[in-house]
Amino acid sequence: MNINEELKLAVKALDAKIADDISVLKIEEISTLAEYFIICTGNSSTHVRTLCDAVEQKFDEVGIPPHHIEGHGGTWVLMDYGSIIIHIFTDEGRRFYQLDKVWADATPVPVDDMLSE
Repeated sequence: MNINEELKLAVKALDAKIADDISVLKIEEISTLAEYFIICTGNSSTHVRTLCDAVEQKFDEVGIPPHHIEGHGGTWVLMDYGSIIIHIFTDEGRRFYQLDKVWADATPVPVDDMLSE
């Protein structure tokens, strides 16, 4: 599975569980952390956990284990899949950490294109 397929898989899993404000940022030109960030919002800590579970399940189904997951149950969960790092926030956490602004130099990737394929 290539990186574009992995991105689509994650975005579709998040969308299926009604994640809010999904954004995908291509960061490979400005950071060595990963190639892409996916950032989204859940409406409660329970919803954040549901979103994490959905991504984990879809990636497990295709044999992609996470390198690291941290923050279960809080306002921010980070899921590190190597080339893709997924940040799932509560609304409060997203407003506080403002990753979209921190990574404003990143290249936005159209999410609607991934969902329509």
